Amino acid sequence: MRSDRGQSAPLGLKIAAAGGLLFLHLPIFLIFVYAFTTEEKSFVWPPPGLTTQWFAVTWNRPDVWQALSLSVRVAAISTAVALVLGTLCAAAVSRTRFFGRETISLLVILPIALPGIITGIALRSAFSLAEIPFSFWTIVLGHATFCVVVVYNNAVARFRRTSGSMIEASMDLGADGFQTFRHVVLPNIATALLAGGMLAFALSFDEVIVTTFTAGQQQTLPIWMLEELIRPRQRPVTNVVAMVVVLVTLLPILAAYYLTRDGDQIAGSGK
Repeated sequence: MRSDRGQSAPLGLKIAAAGGLLFLHLPIFLIFVYAFTTEEKSFVWPPPGLTTQWFAVTWNRPDVWQALSLSVRVAAISTAVALVLGTLCAAAVSRTRFFGRETISLLVILPIALPGIITGIALRSAFSLAEIPFSFWTIVLGHATFCVVVVYNNAVARFRRTSGSMIEASMDLGADGFQTFRHVVLPNIATALLAGGMLAFALSFDEVIVTTFTAGQQQTLPIWMLEELIRPRQRPVTNVVAMVVVLVTLLPILAAYYLTRDGDQIAGSGK
């Protein structure tokens, strides 16, 4: 049987792949270019000139730092909540069998499958009905609804690739539930949790729709960027912030990819 591993892809396929990548990433490239433009109030192509002055202007804008601080704090706490709840849900669904298990699994992943505006309206209605004032914590609760899903998906996949015989052997040797989780389960799912946490942080940091319905008068960084684009002043500042957000978001996504690309090997299957 002839192997196709060493054959080169057809020219048409290469052109199609290059066109697809260009379609996806050309707008991001434009953001990077406009972060250096000398034009202050409009987007002109080609840019009349290039400068780095907007980086200093952005650095000295207190509203940028306030929005950034709020986004980082919301993302960090939402990710922490998601790591706890997502791991517990994944453990219950993957390691035990009970009536309605598949229904629970569906309900856990439903928030990320629904349109963001539906989730936002539902949360706003619930907060209003419970007379909960919109604050930092309402944003956290809103973001946690979809961050849990990301952690759950990573954790449940890793749980299913972890051999149950390792847990049984640990219990047979006298370890209690906490010791088994700490010394057997956690080392096997740690990279999946780290990857899920990174993706959850990136999603929370970039969230706009749910934040719009749960933030009240507060501004996370994406909300700040949307409002700045409406104002015809110092528009390159918005592009500088967008460029930094792209770079910062890219790092956890790449890390999550490399941490979870070890395939379908089952931990402990050869022991």
